[in-house]
Amino acid sequence: MLDSILPLLSDPAAWAALVTLVVMEVVLGIDNLIFISILSNKLPEHQRQKVRRIGIGLALVMRLALLSIIAWLVGLVQPVFTVAGNAFSWKDLILIAGGLFLVWKATKEIHHTVDPTPTHDVMDKKDVMITNAGAAIFQIILLDLVFSIDSILTAVGMTEHLPIMVVAVLVAVTVMLLAADPLANFINDNPSVVMLALGFLLMIGMVLIADGFGYHVPKGYIYAAMAFSALVEGLNMWSRNAQIRKNQAEEAAQAALNKAETAEPGV
Repeated sequence: MLDSILPLLSDPAAWAALVTLVVMEVVLGIDNLIFISILSNKLPEHQRQKVRRIGIGLALVMRLALLSIIAWLVGLVQPVFTVAGNAFSWKDLILIAGGLFLVWKATKEIHHTVDPTPTHDVMDKKDVMITNAGAAIFQIILLDLVFSIDSILTAVGMTEHLPIMVVAVLVAVTVMLLAADPLANFINDNPSVVMLALGFLLMIGMVLIADGFGYHVPKGYIYAAMAFSALVEGLNMWSRNAQIRKNQAEEAAQAALNKAETAEPGV
């Protein structure tokens, strides 16, 4: 193993591949992290961080496990059956199943967000139940598997060196781990961001389904749209906060004025 690593340390092409792959893995990990953040925020506060750590830890374990059986994983792209002239592989079926699951969960959560009637679902923030931690972890495992397969197959397509793949995965998961709590807290504190994140998950689910049926959507388009939407929402939040600060300043000034007028007769 060491003999295969040392030559890579002095190879500029290997370093370029590593940097590119790290960036790609971090970007691909955003989808995974958004789902974990939204799901964990539906649990009691004392369980949220633990569930996030478990979810991200499982994502790392799955990615490293898939790297250890990379020859078998590459075989998942081989067609297993054909329908109406379209060949489907195990990878396609996994992407379709994962996409359908994401579309279902995102649609269900959007419905819960706009519907005032509480239900007993793990995704319903209006009726959080402690016993749902296990259900949340199970759902995270399902999506971890889908995102891990997509992540590793992307890595395989970018480099043939296993050490580079391992380092890229470790760096990406470390970034996910560091960003998990701040992202989850930010989503939890801003209801409009929750809806935006659910829209992202809905779009990602549709993209996974399209990929499974052989219609590849360039990832750059998807993340550019997400970045633009996030920028617009950031400007909206900035505007709302500025208006709140202005209103608070006016209320404070009016309160000070009223206090001065009240105290004036006694002077």
